[in-house]
Amino acid sequence: MLDGQEYPVPRGGRFKLPFGEITVEFDQAELLWAGFRLTNFVPAADIEIRGLQNRYRIAGIGAPLAATIEAIEGFTIKQSARVPPRIKIPVTAFLRLDDPRGTLKSGKITGTLKFFTPESTRSVQIDGVDVPIEYETTTALALTLEGSPLWDLEIAGFRSGDFTLTRMKTWDGLIMLQPHVHGRIPVVLVHGTASSPARWAELINELQNDQRFWERYEIWLFMYNTGNPVSTSAAGLRSALSTAVAELDPAGKDPGLQQMVVVGHSQGGLLTKLCVVDPGTRFWEILFRVTPEEIELGSELSEQLALERARKGTLLFEPLPFVRRVVFVATPHRGSYRALGFLGDLASWFVNLPGRLTRVTIALATLQAKGLLAGPFTGVPTAITHMNPSNRFLQTLASMPIVEGVTAHSIIAVQGDGNPEDGADGIVMYKSAHIDGVASEKVVRSSHSTQGHPETIREIKRILMEHVMGSQLTGTAVSSRD
Repeated sequence: MLDGQEYPVPRGGRFKLPFGEITVEFDQAELLWAGFRLTNFVPAADIEIRGLQNRYRIAGIGAPLAATIEAIEGFTIKQSARVPPRIKIPVTAFLRLDDPRGTLKSGKITGTLKFFTPESTRSVQIDGVDVPIEYETTTALALTLEGSPLWDLEIAGFRSGDFTLTRMKTWDGLIMLQPHVHGRIPVVLVHGTASSPARWAELINELQNDQRFWERYEIWLFMYNTGNPVSTSAAGLRSALSTAVAELDPAGKDPGLQQMVVVGHSQGGLLTKLCVVDPGTRFWEILFRVTPEEIELGSELSEQLALERARKGTLLFEPLPFVRRVVFVATPHRGSYRALGFLGDLASWFVNLPGRLTRVTIALATLQAKGLLAGPFTGVPTAITHMNPSNRFLQTLASMPIVEGVTAHSIIAVQGDGNPEDGADGIVMYKSAHIDGVASEKVVRSSHSTQGHPETIREIKRILMEHVMGSQLTGTAVSSRD
């Protein structure tokens, strides 16, 4: 039911017609999707779309719907843990009639009710001819965003490092909009500070309705508490992506998963870069005078030290080998002037770090008393601290080159009509967002929230098509400069 209106429930049976009757066969298995059951079907034509620039309808046969998903007790798959429970799925109902011309004369028609989703099939055969299926993905996206708790993440997730939208203790922040299709390349979208995956809605809407995209790609999203240290959030991103790839392709035979593209906006761009650099011990040496092996494990740092020793931590880690292309969108590589002075201090004060980082603060203070820290310790940094231009962690990251084999692109937002090199987007200056060594740099006349700007979307599409061509021709991403 939507706005007091009732909608039909899919079922089989015998139904009266003005000229006879129709018998419909229907298998409830048609409603199974990625470990869930499809329910609460809404005809796409009945929905008024707001908040998105374009509404798309992929013309074809069938009745386009949007469906809710519900968990099936005792039936789960690993991917389903990363599918948001409030997501709406674009579905199309199709009634295949048996010999319609012949049975029409008798007045007794038979047929089978089928349901399709975009990732399952895009066409159906009728009399030996492939006929496209009609879908309305924009409707499902709009219904997903309407009243979504994702909006709550933007401020609450910045203020509290422990804030979560799910009760699943094992959830790692990685969101999948559909089951992974073998061979398709994940495009991972990483939002910025005081933001959420919902801010990628315009881009998602455009990509999902571009045949060049959905034939080769699929969208993943990463959600994180944006007030936490950049290094902590980046470690979460690396861990989530590594876990997903290992679960989906333990044998390493899926070519799509080995050509991953990561797109990061603002702080998300810093997380993205931390997936494709090889820091060695440089981050570690900012904080400690000794190696991880020289610190006793009997402390609040024991779990974190174990990760650092395995080079899977926040300071000691290795680049992700399956990430082959990255896109930085309005990224403060050299910091944000908004993180300076009173405003920066106020924002940092506003952040409540998670309990585990508060306990780490106590442990680090003990190590400082033992003379094991490289300098004075004033507390675990927040994301705002890490985006201060004078922060040593940020300065060290800015000096690191992206590893070989990874192609990088920059999209830089600049407000006004002046010289871009002297401009800013209201949060990040061009001089901070600009880095050397990228394959292309695109300046978009926009505010900092440029993810949904048409020029930004066009540039991301261009980059993705370039990536496909490079993957097809050589098996690796090929760099090119505009």
